[in-house]
Amino acid sequence: MKRTSVPSTVAVVALLAALGGIALAAQDRYALQVPGGLAFSEFRGYEDWQTVAVSQNGKMIETILGNPEMIEAYKAGIPGNGKPFPDGARMAKIHWNAKKAEDEPGEPLVPGALHDVDFMVKDSKKFADSGGWGWAEFEYDTASNTFRPGNESDEPPQANDAKCGFACHTIVAAKDYVFTAYPQR
Repeated sequence: MKRTSVPSTVAVVALLAALGGIALAAQDRYALQVPGGLAFSEFRGYEDWQTVAVSQNGKMIETILGNPEMIEAYKAGIPGNGKPFPDGARMAKIHWNAKKAEDEPGEPLVPGALHDVDFMVKDSKKFADSGGWGWAEFEYDTASNTFRPGNESDEPPQANDAKCGFACHTIVAAKDYVFTAYPQR
């Protein structure tokens, strides 16, 4: 019969408890919600959506993703054909701090640390007073590996409700409040 030493058994149990505690302490981003607004969980799976476009805005690199309803609407010519996006169309915009890839030819700017994730959803009944769209912005904190709803102290300030993007998007009302075009592929 093989003997197990008490100290090694205690060490293994302590290690498992510590790892379990870390796993329990990890943030469930899908439990987050903008107060009175959209929930992160409404966009579950956004990481796998098709890319609509990419852009660079100042010190940020962004990729804009669309769910299947959004992509089909773009392929049908919306908003250029004058029709609105259908209810259920969703977009996600992921912002990273740009960094120079000094180890690559030409030293291109590439995504660095995650900055935030923005969401849009078309629901013409629920968001009738904001162009039929609801918005949410979730800031990312690299040090704690957590998200939080955007607020007035962020840049740009977030009104912290589902209409936080409406003021900015009114300048593209003729495009059904959507800035991003679906470029040639």
